[in-house]
Amino acid sequence: MKRMPAADRDALKRKLKHYAATGEGDVVKMVNQSSWRLRHGNWRAIFVVEGNLLVIHIAHRRDIYR
Repeated sequence: MKRMPAADRDALKRKLKHYAATGEGDVVKMVNQSSWRLRHGNWRAIFVVEGNLLVIHIAHRRDIYR
């Protein structure tokens, strides 16, 4: 997250917190995996829902799925 612009980093954190609290957001289950994807512009957060949620990886969309 250090490489992300501050505005995008803050917005992604807000979206993750909002999803953890309400279950609402631009979230899609990954195909053939137990993880989920949250999208913010060109940035993606891949996470697993265990209790609240556990973020596994955050990266630019060109790098996240490799």
